[in-house]
Amino acid sequence: MKSKIKVGIALSGGGVRGISHLGVLRALNEVGIVPAKISGTSAGAIVGAMYCQGYQPEEILRIIVETNYFKFMRPAISWNGILKMESIGSLYKTYLPHNDFAQLKTPLAVATTDIQKGKVVYFDEGELIKPIMASSSIPGMFEPIKIDNKFLVDGGVLNNLPVEPLEGICDYVIGVNCNHLPEESNISNMKKLIERAVIMSMNYNVYSRKAKCDFFIEAPGLGKYGVFDIKKAPELFQAGYDQTMRVIQENPSLLELAKSSAKQLSV
Repeated sequence: MKSKIKVGIALSGGGVRGISHLGVLRALNEVGIVPAKISGTSAGAIVGAMYCQGYQPEEILRIIVETNYFKFMRPAISWNGILKMESIGSLYKTYLPHNDFAQLKTPLAVATTDIQKGKVVYFDEGELIKPIMASSSIPGMFEPIKIDNKFLVDGGVLNNLPVEPLEGICDYVIGVNCNHLPEESNISNMKKLIERAVIMSMNYNVYSRKAKCDFFIEAPGLGKYGVFDIKKAPELFQAGYDQTMRVIQENPSLLELAKSSAKQLSV
């Protein structure tokens, strides 16, 4: 009997835009593509952890919409950030009670950035919740998370599409970016200018790894959504689902991959 084809999925960061990853996962699951491992940065790490725990994409969407994420944040009395990420740990503990990478139903890798050494640090074993919080600690907004004497911040600073933890483990890698930036003819204020520049930097980081992916999924125009625009959650979910279905239809090799995976699962 042939060994099962292993598909890895790398999920980018992008704030609330990461909800589109749930639509991507739903579409892939519907055609029979189930990941052997997921890697994620920031929002991609959060979505990845919940999915790897065994929650269905629609269930995760409901949890995100119904949970008042911001009520768990507390002001930080320091020069390192205006909010504390640590207080959100209790929220994650509700849905990831074991707090252990090894207890996840699907293997997961989380990307963070060591702000002192300027290096990417990956986690795929041991304590789960702190690495997730570190991976989504936006510099300047949240205090860094300290793990093993390292001060860690958002993984997207250096790697917003962490394909590296999947290399040599998975036969195929699907990269998913949730920050496609539409053209903008009227940048009317400094806020829009800064936001656009940040997303451009994030996407350069992503596109430099695009060649490492066998398939790349990027719903168009998601960069227009705000990082905290939770009211757009259903719209974002649908955008990820629709784009994935288009990619599947346009790539016969991806459909063949789904068929091969299904055949091997039935053996």
